Amino acid sequence: MSRLKRFLYNASLLTLTSLAMRAVSLGFGIWLSNRVGPEAIGLFTLISGVYGFALTLATSGISLAVTRMVAEALGHEDHGRVRAAMRRCLSYALFFGSLSMVLLLTLAEPIGLHWLGDTRTVIPLRLMSSTLPLIALCSALNGYFTAVRRVVKNAASQMLEQALKIGVTVFLIISVLPGGIENACIALVLGGVVSELFSFFVMVSMFLIDKKRHISKSGKEANGKEITRNLLGIALPVALSAYVRSALLSVEHALIPIGLKKSGSSHERALAAYGTLSGMALPIVTFPMALISSFAGMTVPELSDCLARGHQNRVRYIAGRVWQFSLLFSIGVSGILICFSGELGAVLYSSSEAGGYISLLAPLIPIMYLDHTTDALLKGLGQQLYSMTVNIVDAAASTLLVWLLVPHYGIAGYIFVIIAMEIVNFGLSAVRMLNLSGMKPRLVCWVLKPTLCIIGSTSITRLVFSRLPLSFPTPLTLTIHIAASALIYLFLLRLIRAFDAEDREWLKSIINRSA
Repeated sequence: MSRLKRFLYNASLLTLTSLAMRAVSLGFGIWLSNRVGPEAIGLFTLISGVYGFALTLATSGISLAVTRMVAEALGHEDHGRVRAAMRRCLSYALFFGSLSMVLLLTLAEPIGLHWLGDTRTVIPLRLMSSTLPLIALCSALNGYFTAVRRVVKNAASQMLEQALKIGVTVFLIISVLPGGIENACIALVLGGVVSELFSFFVMVSMFLIDKKRHISKSGKEANGKEITRNLLGIALPVALSAYVRSALLSVEHALIPIGLKKSGSSHERALAAYGTLSGMALPIVTFPMALISSFAGMTVPELSDCLARGHQNRVRYIAGRVWQFSLLFSIGVSGILICFSGELGAVLYSSSEAGGYISLLAPLIPIMYLDHTTDALLKGLGQQLYSMTVNIVDAAASTLLVWLLVPHYGIAGYIFVIIAMEIVNFGLSAVRMLNLSGMKPRLVCWVLKPTLCIIGSTSITRLVFSRLPLSFPTPLTLTIHIAASALIYLFLLRLIRAFDAEDREWLKSIINRSA
């Protein structure tokens, strides 16, 4: 297999794995929400915000550092340098993973009592701390397998880990720890602990086998001080920026239920509202983004290559195509979710409140998805630092607005923060990308036409199926309604030439390159 084909094979494998895992995770989340209720989901989301920062500290940019250092050493066929790099990277991961574990274990009680304001969070936080060294070491090993282009090992490990996590969690909730909000959170945490332990042993075993087969013991040992400087030079800048953003997000998530209580809600109602919005509605809104993320990621290497060769016209063409397909896709998703938001809430969660939140967030989908693809384009244009800065500013402003607005306006204030900051983030990224690429958006073809098509397709679907003797909504009839709307939408796009033969050929060429 050529180097290019191997790269495309690995990229496709990661894309399919990510999409499959996201679908399974969404299905599990729906089952869990119906089983334990929105208050438990809200409490676990609250705990996860704190755990997210601990996880960022534990990994501290190690995966990227391993990938770059090992890939560079293998490029020079310097196996001695690979061995030295892995020893220091694993030591780095173990140090930060252990440090994060000790801090979370020590601070679990004050964080749970004084910051999160709920004693039920203390035990889950302490249990979560045990996974941090394992995750840090696995992150380093993931970086190694990416560098040596054997990502099938990563994919297999991740899928096994998720399957075990879901299986253990379901067993605990049904058989061992039934009933109670705290027990539900403990079951979720224990499922994660068991799966991380399993994943660690699998990854270590695969690494030892791979190293024995592919990394020879010959070669001069590299300079340890040079390796350490290189490691710190790659990992620490990534880690520091991640610390800032993760800390801000953790503070933001902690402030939301506090603000909801100040607005007049009880603690239980605040957690339930937070859980319904963040743990039930948002996953439905963001799930289709997995497809557009994969599509945008496929164009990044091509964009980088064009930029390096000075092919500015090609850069402009690719940027325009990415925006065009992102808008065609996201406007269709947005229209379908707006039209069927109430039915989705009823069928998936038996919750009109979840359906209401989906309808409020669905109009934001074109901006949300386009912002995501624009970030990918900026990476292809070498603007990672700018994207990182925008994301940090976004997190800081969101935290401030949550602190100011949620105590006065409740959950409506939080929804406003989501919408406002998504628009600001997209605006900052879009202006930068448009200036660098020289691309000019075609609003009529990319926005107006698909908007009219999705309005027409959902209206036709509603009208036709309302005349048929079908019980609605049920899982089957809802699926039929959504599928029919999507097919009519695609037909109308072709009918009014919003998606023509040239567009199909370009999209096919991108997919073929990743097949």
